[in-house]
Amino acid sequence: MEYTEKEAQRLFEEAYNYHMVGEIDKAIELYKQSIEIQPTAKAYTFLGWAYSMKGDYDKAIESCKKAIEIDPDFGNPYNDIGAYLIEMGRYEEAIPWLKQAIVAKNYDARHFPHMNLARAYMAMGKLYDALEEVKEALKIEPDYKPAHVIKHQILGMLN
Repeated sequence: MEYTEKEAQRLFEEAYNYHMVGEIDKAIELYKQSIEIQPTAKAYTFLGWAYSMKGDYDKAIESCKKAIEIDPDFGNPYNDIGAYLIEMGRYEEAIPWLKQAIVAKNYDARHFPHMNLARAYMAMGKLYDALEEVKEALKIEPDYKPAHVIKHQILGMLN
């Protein structure tokens, strides 16, 4: 690993540590420094996450779109865009992003886009679609407690 790659990774890790303790402005600054040295899909995605924590969903989405330009197979930024659009009340617009996350080649947490689709469908009053997405999430992560909670909420609403 050459120096620049190591330095970019070091800055990313430092940014992540600040991010995890809630020092979002410092995290953003360090993610940007990491990206200046070596732009990666992961760094752009985490930068977007940091922006979202400040309520700046437009910058968050912009960062995730840059991540997708770098690595279109990386699932995280698709899911994150969908989640940010849900937060903005733009449910219909979120759906294609979340469906893209589900089929992305490189994605470890496929239950998240299913859960976000469930959230979008619930907000739209499409309870049966929401329930199907929760069931899909539980196939992937059977012990994911938020999925069980939402499943019971939906079943209660359907009764």
